[in-house]
Amino acid sequence: PLCLAPFLFFFIVGSGDSPLEDDEVGYSHPRYKDTPWCSPIKVKYGDVYCRAPQGGYYKTALGTRCDIRCQKGYELYGSSLLICQSNKRWSDKVICKQKRCPTLAMPANGGFKCVDGAYFNSRCEYYCSPGYTLKGERTVTCMDNKAWSGRPASCVDMEPPRIKCPSVKERIAEPNKLTVRVSWETPEGRDTADGILTDVILKGLPPGSNFPEGDHKIQYTVYDRAENKGTCKFRVKVRVKRCGKLNAPENGYMKCSSDGDNYGATCEFSCIGGYELQGSPARVCQSNLAWSGTEPTCAAMNVNVGVRTAAALLDQFYEKRRLLIVSTPTARNLLYRLQLGMLQQAQCGLDLRHITVVELVGVFPTLIGRIGAKIMPPALALQLRLLLRIPLYSFSMVLVDKHGMDKERYVSLVMPVALFNLIDTFPLRKEEMVLQAEMGQTCNT
Repeated sequence: PLCLAPFLFFFIVGSGDSPLEDDEVGYSHPRYKDTPWCSPIKVKYGDVYCRAPQGGYYKTALGTRCDIRCQKGYELYGSSLLICQSNKRWSDKVICKQKRCPTLAMPANGGFKCVDGAYFNSRCEYYCSPGYTLKGERTVTCMDNKAWSGRPASCVDMEPPRIKCPSVKERIAEPNKLTVRVSWETPEGRDTADGILTDVILKGLPPGSNFPEGDHKIQYTVYDRAENKGTCKFRVKVRVKRCGKLNAPENGYMKCSSDGDNYGATCEFSCIGGYELQGSPARVCQSNLAWSGTEPTCAAMNVNVGVRTAAALLDQFYEKRRLLIVSTPTARNLLYRLQLGMLQQAQCGLDLRHITVVELVGVFPTLIGRIGAKIMPPALALQLRLLLRIPLYSFSMVLVDKHGMDKERYVSLVMPVALFNLIDTFPLRKEEMVLQAEMGQTCNT
């Protein structure tokens, strides 16, 4: 008789497509009358390793045990051990799903692109917005342990902001000044990242300032929110045109504006008492670096007593000398003699204050006029008395300023110090005192 042994045998099904459902265990139900079999197992993206009971041949017999393993990059959902049960069903349903890494965080000011999302073996590449630099690994891959191959990257602002300064500015000092006003448009910084600048710092004089002679460095510094620094520099060069220094004339003064020899400066000249200015009273430094006018000199004043009128005589002293006219009916007058003695002792003070003493002695026709050693005709002396309304028969004095104005009259003796104190209050005299102090001209007594 033919003996049929139990026909349990191994039947290994590997990866492949199931005619039923790809992702789940499939069950077919062949109608075997005598032996309860489970349907063959197919697991997509997985491998099945079965062993029949009692060393049988078939791997779908009752009691068969199957180990389920997913391929690399996939993980098992369900039991890893399946048993063929008497109800012709396996003990569980299983599926191999592709492993998935945590979703990557989107970096600020950047992003990433992935080949296959966050699934296993997907490759993601980070990128940054313009103006930002990638910090960290540019590319990461989803690994079998459901972790990314590198730490998440970030985008940082490492590029300094850009700023452009104007070109070098060269200027000539303004006329009669040692400075020049220089202006420019304030440079605007630009951040290559978010466009926001937190601070702009200027080192040097601001635009619109008066720059003195020399080379001036201007620097602008800008910062962005990441504290990156951008700078630009330029120079302002100021040059002063100069004509060369002038000297005061001998026996005279010189007063100059500004620096004394720069373009537009004016130098004014005057002479000490007893001297008359010849040449240009003022000279200007011109743009061609030459002085205007002619060189002045101070010559001893030559009074012409041969003029026909008292007005013509006074015109010779206009803006040059002050006059102290001493009048007496006779040379024997005591007040006259005492006054002349005091004036002679104060000659330095008279010269310092540009005072010329004019003596009118006697009564017409024996009237004599004298200026120093020069004798004027009696008719001219009489005209002077009449023009200034000086009494004929008594001692008197008249003080006339440089503009021909009658400033004070005296009918008795006057001390030189009182006379000098009065003259020192005149506006023109105050300017003279400043010049004389600069020149070191003074009287010891």
